[in-house]
Amino acid sequence: MHKGRLEAFSDGVFAIILTIMVLELKVPHGTDWAALAPLVPQVLCYVLSFTYVGIYWNNHHHLFQAVKHIRGVVLWANLHLLFWLSLLPFVTGWMGENHFATLPVELYGGVLIMAAAAYFILVRVLLARHGPESGLAKAIGSDFKGKISLVIYAIGLAFTFLSPWLGVALYSVVALLWLCPDQRIEKTLAE
Repeated sequence: MHKGRLEAFSDGVFAIILTIMVLELKVPHGTDWAALAPLVPQVLCYVLSFTYVGIYWNNHHHLFQAVKHIRGVVLWANLHLLFWLSLLPFVTGWMGENHFATLPVELYGGVLIMAAAAYFILVRVLLARHGPESGLAKAIGSDFKGKISLVIYAIGLAFTFLSPWLGVALYSVVALLWLCPDQRIEKTLAE
């Protein structure tokens, strides 16, 4: 199967997710800086989640540049990833609205770890389709960043019970790890 429809559909879902998140931001009732103060937690959550969606979109794009062909299992693995990402607007809004309370931060981390696991599965399905000698396999390598991200998310989930801010800090560390597009794929494609 050709990968173009999968990429186009995924791009549309990413765009919708970002649109829903920005629509969740409420306009302040006031015209001074003090009117913005109550929105700070929501804006911080939005920035973190926007960053995450951008990271996933960017790496999804790079990943599929190295993909030659897909099959049905890839479609389902991709939908699995999009399902978890589609929950980001809900958990983002809940976490921001409740000023980083424990349960919303825990659920936010749960969605992040499930999205990371879904991306990991998508990569594994693509690797199985393309084989161990493919350019994709060479580009992915040991996937240290993918594996360490899952570990950091798990630690963040555990630390959220001690302090929600520790959880958010660890979730932010993962975002910083992935802020730059995956250079392994770019290098492999350039060769």
